[in-house]
Amino acid sequence: MKIKQIKACCCFLLASLLVPFQLLAGNLTKSGTTAAQFLKIPVGARAIGMGGSFVALANDVSSLYWNPAGMTKVGSTGGVNFSYTNWLADTKFNYAAVVVDIATVGRFGLHFTSLSMPDMEVRTEFEPEGTGEFFSALDLEMGLSYARAITDRFSLGFTAKYIREQIWHMSASSIAFDVGILFQTDFDWLVLGVSVSNFGPKMQFVGKDVFINYDFTPDQWGDNENIFANLQTDKWDLPLLFRFGLSIELWNNDASQFITTLEARHPNDNTESLSLGFEYGFLKRFFLRGGYQALFEAESERGLTFGLGVVYYLSRSNPLHFDYAYADWNRLNNVHRFSIELKF
Repeated sequence: MKIKQIKACCCFLLASLLVPFQLLAGNLTKSGTTAAQFLKIPVGARAIGMGGSFVALANDVSSLYWNPAGMTKVGSTGGVNFSYTNWLADTKFNYAAVVVDIATVGRFGLHFTSLSMPDMEVRTEFEPEGTGEFFSALDLEMGLSYARAITDRFSLGFTAKYIREQIWHMSASSIAFDVGILFQTDFDWLVLGVSVSNFGPKMQFVGKDVFINYDFTPDQWGDNENIFANLQTDKWDLPLLFRFGLSIELWNNDASQFITTLEARHPNDNTESLSLGFEYGFLKRFFLRGGYQALFEAESERGLTFGLGVVYYLSRSNPLHFDYAYADWNRLNNVHRFSIELKF
């Protein structure tokens, strides 16, 4: 075994030992205690095929989600990415992003995310067959990112984003911020990545469904039983997430390339977890990926992932990427992802 490979294995072992013992202990998951759960849906078929272990690799347009510092690694001057997913329970998840380079200033990115569902008929206790009305739910997120290579080894990125959730007559909105760093170590084959996502104020649903007629003293006769009032809904935290990861290049030559990744996550609404991934490339045109997501996460429905990728070179500096990923969701439906990305 080559010395480089031995060092890589040692780094994986060391990183695993440094993960807090809370990965193996801790019974409180805090599941269901945050709003805007769609912010936790991963993007990019390439990253998902690698088990979502991408914070330290982050070198395509989907890095706006994983680690905004990764924008500095996207193509010569940027790129665009489109992803489509038939998500769980007949919902649709879409993601679009663009990264552009502005000389001497840095890299800017813009992304849009949506989670939607088909219209459903309104049913009530007294009209179980339907009232004739229909409702739907929609989650949206739009973000603006900036990244810059501070040195040839250190990159820093930021994202500011607007978040909105709506269902029938109710809606909630907030703003949030992401920050990420990439550090190329003295070993050319080892990169460290760290990111913090969804830091921002709480969300609260408002709308006409909280307006009610209220009888202050229902046991008394003659008082006003139709006082106009509104209900006060609770405020909920955003799903704050801290990621730390390693990207290790085991080999890279004209014939083939092999990268392994490891990522540790600390969310505010679940237990800590690990994700593992790998990517094997042949002739820099065909890619095979695999991984495992959410290792050690309590009561997790997630598991193995698998992915494929093909690159068609429009020119030497304009590769067009077609990526597919499969993710195991145990008792839930398995999810298939498709992404297309053009770097320029």
